[in-house]
This record gives sequence, structure tokens and C-alpha cells, in this order.
Amino acid sequence: MLYVWFPLALLLVFLLLIARFYERFASERTFFSLFAFPILFFGVAIMRYASLNRIAGDPLADVLMAAGGIMLMALCSFLYLLMTRNR
Repeated sequence: MLYVWFPLALLLVFLLLIARFYERFASERTFFSLFAFPILFFGVAIMRYASLNRIAGDPLADVLMAAGGIMLMALCSFLYLLMTRNR
């Protein structure tokens, strides 16, 4: 489970850098710093799963995974709409 988190975190950091780049050069607010929260939520959930030696079934970790996923979907959708609007 821990091995899955590192590529996921790298992918999310890359997405954060894309949002930061777009904010700097397009002068539009992308809220790129909020991309740190899904990384944190996924990291805490995976650490919780690893400490319990499970893949699923822990209520706290499940809620953190869901919160991270929903927040990531919302941020990605917002960034997509912001970058493709009027084009």
C-alpha cells in the first residue's frame, strides 16, 4: 500500500505544478495550494491502512480516502474548466 502512495503523490505534485504554472502565466487564480490536501489525506489514509495491515475496512481511512478523492475531482474539474474556458 505504501508503494502506491509515492507514485500517486508524484502525480499530484505534478498536477499542483501545472496549476501553479497556469496561475503565474495566465494571471488567473487556480488555488494550486489546495492540491496539497488530497496528498495529505491520501497519505494519512494509507499510513493508517499500513499500520492496521489492511487494504480497506477502516472507517477513518475510508473517509479520508473519500474526502481526498472528492476534493481531487473538484480541483481537477475546476482547473480543467478554467484552462479550457473560452477556447
